[in-house]
Amino acid sequence: MTPVSIPHPIAAPRAQGRLGRAAAWFFSSWSNSLGTLATLGLGGWLGWHLYLWAVRNAVFIGTAADCRAARGACWAFIATKLEFAVFGLYPLEERWRAVLALALLAALVGISLVRRFWSARLVVAWAVIIALVYLVLAGGVLGLAPVPLRLWSGMVVTAWLSVVGLIAAYPLGLILALGRRSDMPVVRWFSIGWIEIVRGVPLVSILIMASVVLPLFLPEGLEIANLMRAQVAFVLFGSAYLAEVFRGGLQAVPQGQYEGATALGLGYWQSLRLIVLPQALKLVIPAQVNTFIAIFKDTSLILVIGVFDFLGTIKAMLSDPAWLGFSTEAYVFAAAVYFLMSWGMSRYSRHLERELNPERAGRS
Repeated sequence: MTPVSIPHPIAAPRAQGRLGRAAAWFFSSWSNSLGTLATLGLGGWLGWHLYLWAVRNAVFIGTAADCRAARGACWAFIATKLEFAVFGLYPLEERWRAVLALALLAALVGISLVRRFWSARLVVAWAVIIALVYLVLAGGVLGLAPVPLRLWSGMVVTAWLSVVGLIAAYPLGLILALGRRSDMPVVRWFSIGWIEIVRGVPLVSILIMASVVLPLFLPEGLEIANLMRAQVAFVLFGSAYLAEVFRGGLQAVPQGQYEGATALGLGYWQSLRLIVLPQALKLVIPAQVNTFIAIFKDTSLILVIGVFDFLGTIKAMLSDPAWLGFSTEAYVFAAAVYFLMSWGMSRYSRHLERELNPERAGRS
């Protein structure tokens, strides 16, 4: 009997590491290699000069005269004006209240990022803390001196508009998304009209209308502060964009899920709460966070109606005659703050997507 030789299976090629893949991408040909080396050289040159300007030759502590004598960045300007950038026109003797308000909002946001705290109690906590933050900032109760809304400014305004705007816009956007898919024509067309009109108008126009046009329709003697009008504008704007995000998630849920809920005898609201919404909201986590980041950055637009947010106070800092000529440092600092906040939201989005939807996160 002739022996039969069975060939050994060929081992699969070992997966390349990140360095190997990078080398294959960037040095795959002479032209790619030259382009990569040129880019690295330019990046190194820019990085070295940035280091010289921002660190080595920079002035971290000193006066405006010290900064003008140096060849680097004047971070002493930022250190001197940091308190104004954060609190703006808020009364100096009452700024401990602004610190307390920011700490309460930061603590509540931090707690909300932990899944084990996601319950109905968290919703109640948000309502209570937001009301408490408003009372602390506005005063007039519990022996606190009243502080007019026109004096709210700086990071206090940015945090207030962002947090309160998103918290109010989220459920409203969900209602609009469900309304757009409703079988009732009145509800459906009202939701469509709201979403399309708001999305079709720039936020600046909405802010100006809220500041200039809205008072014309108010009863005589009734006055609403610009900050509150801006808050309403942000809620309307955010709800329209979030509604489209949620609608995309609802459409991505397979029809079989709806049919399965019906087969189990679940009603419309039960199927939404237990089956449809948990899946729909998980599918659009990146789009939700993109909207959050956009609204956070759009708070800088309220300067057009005379409300000073964080970027507004940064611009106001530049008008100090004792510190003229340091606009680059001011805008670099502002850009770093906005970037870090946006990057933090983006990283949390990736973490949440991996935790709630690992099969999709692994492919992205």
